[in-house]
Amino acid sequence: MAAPVERSAVRDAVREHVRDPVGEQGRGPDVLGALILGGCAVWPLISAAGRDGRPEGALLAVLAVTAGYVFGRISGSLVPVATATVVSVGALVAALVSSHALVSSHETFGTAMAVVTPYGDTGAVTALLVLAAGAACCAGTAARRPTVRTVLRLQALAIAGTASLLGSFVGFIAALGVLLCSLAAARMRRRLLALAGLGLVTALVVGTSWAVAERALPEGLSVSLEGQLTQYRVALWHDAVELATANPVLGAGPDRFGDLSPTVSESLDTDGKPHSAPLQQAAEQGVVGVLLLGGAFGWLLYGLGRSPCSTPVVLTAGATLTALAAIASVGNALSFTPVTAGASLLAGLATARKAAGPA
Repeated sequence: MAAPVERSAVRDAVREHVRDPVGEQGRGPDVLGALILGGCAVWPLISAAGRDGRPEGALLAVLAVTAGYVFGRISGSLVPVATATVVSVGALVAALVSSHALVSSHETFGTAMAVVTPYGDTGAVTALLVLAAGAACCAGTAARRPTVRTVLRLQALAIAGTASLLGSFVGFIAALGVLLCSLAAARMRRRLLALAGLGLVTALVVGTSWAVAERALPEGLSVSLEGQLTQYRVALWHDAVELATANPVLGAGPDRFGDLSPTVSESLDTDGKPHSAPLQQAAEQGVVGVLLLGGAFGWLLYGLGRSPCSTPVVLTAGATLTALAAIASVGNALSFTPVTAGASLLAGLATARKAAGPA
C-alpha cells in the first residue's frame, strides 16, 4: 500500500508544479523593490534641498506602499482569501464614505460624481471602487470552493453597479473590466505576455495624457479629449509641463506645484495638484521622479511575473493595478494614502508565498 500512496504524492507534486510554472519567486523582485522604494524616499529629500519643497507627502506615500506590500506578503501567505475580502469591503466602505462627503460639499448629487471637477476626491472614490472590485476578484479567483468563488465575483459585480449608482462612469467601466479580465485569466497560461500587454496599456494612457499636455495631438483629437478632461485639468497639465521644462532634473520641488501654477492661483477652489501622477512627478521631482514612479510600477509587474501564486490570481491583480495606474495618470488618486496602501497590499497578496505546512 505504501507504493501507491507514494506515487499519488508524486503525481500531486507534479500537477502543482505544472499548475504554477513560475515556481519560487526568488530574490530579484525583493531586491529591486528595496532599491526603487529607497530611491523614492531619498530623491524627494534631494529635490527639496535648499528650496521650499515639502517632501513629507512623498515620504508618506513611500511608507504607505512599503507597509501595504509587507502586510500583503505576510497575510497572503496565511489567509489570502480572507485578507482580499476584507480589503474589498474596506475599500468599498471608504469609497462610500468619501462619496458621501463629496455630496455634502456640493449642491447636488450629480455635480459631485457625474461631472469631472477640480476636486481630487472624485478620482480617489473611483480608484477605491476599482480596488474593491479587484480585491474581490482576486479573492474569488483564489477561493477553492465554487460557491465562495461565485459569491465573491457577484460582490465584484455589485461594486461595479455601485459605481454606476454613484455616477462614476469611469469607475463602472474599470471595475467591470477588471471582473471580465479575471474571468478571462482563468483560461490563460502565459502570464508574462499578458503582463506585458497590461504594461503597454499603461504606457499608452500615460503617453496620451503627456501628448495632451504638450499639445502634440491633432487639433480635432485634442479638442475632443479636452472636452472629456475639462479645460481646467488640461490647463493644469500645461503648467506641469512648463515647470518640468524649466527644471528638468530636480523639478520645482516636492509639493510646490500649487505655489507655482498660474492656473491654481487663478482658481478659488482647488487642491493644488495637477491631477496626473506622472506629470506631477515631472513638475515637482523632474525626470528622475518620473523614472522612479515608472520603475515602481514596473517592479510590481515584475514581481507579479515571478510570483509563486497561480496565473489567474496574478493577472487579476495586474489588471487591477493597471486600471489604478490609468486612473492615476488622469486624476489625483495616488495623493490619497488609502489608495496607495490598498494597491500595494493587493500586490503583496498576489506575490505572497504560501506558508509551509506540516510535513
